[in-house]
Amino acid sequence: MDAKSFPYTRLVVIGTTSSGKSTLAEKLSQRLALDFVELDALYWQPNWIGTPNDEFAAKVDAATHGDQWVVAGNYSRTRPITWPRAQAIIWLDYPFLTVFWRLITRTIRRNLTREELWGTNTDRFWI
Repeated sequence: MDAKSFPYTRLVVIGTTSSGKSTLAEKLSQRLALDFVELDALYWQPNWIGTPNDEFAAKVDAATHGDQWVVAGNYSRTRPITWPRAQAIIWLDYPFLTVFWRLITRTIRRNLTREELWGTNTDRFWI
């Protein structure tokens, strides 16, 4: 699959937590030379403070205003912006045990490595 043969240039990838939304969306964006839009990165500020709804909507609107992007995320409040603009929506629907295993292993890895997430945040089992 390459950018010339793939018919879509505006995609939304949705699914439950740890289903692989960001991973798939980022790989698609690289393979198809599209902008990667991660909704968590637009929403989360330092210290796990969420962006106010109107500001978040404005960020999502700006990020998806063009014709070449892949959005990763499942924020219902962004659907009125992203879904009508998308040419395709990819829904990752894996079995519970698959997603649960991914969540556990990802959380442990992020805690051990102190992986920096959005807004300079890190996962923590405890504060």
